[in-house]
Amino acid sequence: MSEALHPSAPHHLPGFITAPGDTDVLMIVIGIVLIGSILAVGNFYLHLHSLPERMAHKSQKFQLEIVAVLGLLSLFTHNHLFWVIGLFLAMIDLPDFSTPLRRIAGSVEKMAGVPPEQDTTEPPVGDAAHAAASAEAKARIEKAGGAKSEVHAHA
Repeated sequence: MSEALHPSAPHHLPGFITAPGDTDVLMIVIGIVLIGSILAVGNFYLHLHSLPERMAHKSQKFQLEIVAVLGLLSLFTHNHLFWVIGLFLAMIDLPDFSTPLRRIAGSVEKMAGVPPEQDTTEPPVGDAAHAAASAEAKARIEKAGGAKSEVHAHA
């Protein structure tokens, strides 16, 4: 049973128009392309957004932390000025002021006769565990040095 077309309807329909009850393949393909492009653009945006932080990884810890905070601020506030400032800060090398000042303070303490303070990140010098670790490290170095000399002897 064939239904007659309306007289004003076109007799030849394009291929992207589906018949009633059929699956619209073009809509499914466009939906997949749309979801894929949204994910790709989002991935590119986040990759571009982390650029200053990745650039600052080779710098000092303090500079890296400032750049990371600026990146988070720009991400959550949508204020791109923070991102630009973080990018410029990651591009320049800040001079290291803390090491010379620490050395000057240590020299002044030595001249004054004050015993230097122990670094809180290091275990105390008189600690037995530290002495055992030092002995173990020396043994590893000697063992590695012996292995290297054997390799050089064969060459």
